[in-house]
Amino acid sequence: MELRTLRYFVAVAEELHFGRAARRLHMSQPPLSRAIKQLEAEFAAPLLERSPSGVRLTPAGAALLDEARAVLARADRVRARVARAAGATALTVGILGDSGDPRARRLADAYRRRHPHVEVRVRETDLTDPTCGLHAGGVDVALTRAPFDETGLGVTVLRDDPVGALLRADDALARRSSLELADLADRRWFLFPPGTDPLWQDYWNGGVRREGPVVRAVQECRQAVLWNGTVGVTILGHAPGEGLAVVPLTDMAPSSMVVAWTEGDANPLIRSFVRTAIAVYRD
Repeated sequence: MELRTLRYFVAVAEELHFGRAARRLHMSQPPLSRAIKQLEAEFAAPLLERSPSGVRLTPAGAALLDEARAVLARADRVRARVARAAGATALTVGILGDSGDPRARRLADAYRRRHPHVEVRVRETDLTDPTCGLHAGGVDVALTRAPFDETGLGVTVLRDDPVGALLRADDALARRSSLELADLADRRWFLFPPGTDPLWQDYWNGGVRREGPVVRAVQECRQAVLWNGTVGVTILGHAPGEGLAVVPLTDMAPSSMVVAWTEGDANPLIRSFVRTAIAVYRD
């Protein structure tokens, strides 16, 4: 039994879907399926119940999931201890400046419990760089939102958040219980500067080319709406601020909170951060 195989199993058990687990692991589905079947052969017991819609853990699979998580967490601690002994005692984390997330505090607490001697340096970036400096090599790992250019990066979705239209509170549309993107077609939207990742720009503009003021930070978005009557998209769970309102958008895909890192980076502190983030955000 190899740690890699246990990681494969944990991914499938947490996603409850081979396709999603394969994407999370950045591999194709057939070798993942073979690895799980080999693991079941080693234990001489079925670990998963398979169906067209996904998978479900068997009692043996549930037991293995608990043990595998513990083994992998222990392996992360061993790697981190060796890394510290070798001089790797710091981790730089990029965080998107899209207002506070209460889970981020839980993540900080959980990671500090695992690595009390590691110095975590936090770099908050504005909305023009959804990778928070990963592509530029400025951070080791990022807690951010998709979509963006994932070339050379590992990305795991932590949570999907519904979104809504950000409006002035006295806007006629603010009295509606819900909206569709077509309701905002004739309005001016806030935009990100030229050169911003096109996937990122396209998502926050509802998939349509828009016109409006250029912004770089969350507070600038809110001020553009407050002062100019501009509209835009925001997370439903975020407090909009005085004088503003958020109305759910029924035909727009949710915003995915993700953890991202440079693919192939062997730093054990990064791997531990990713596993801790998954545990905290999916709890």
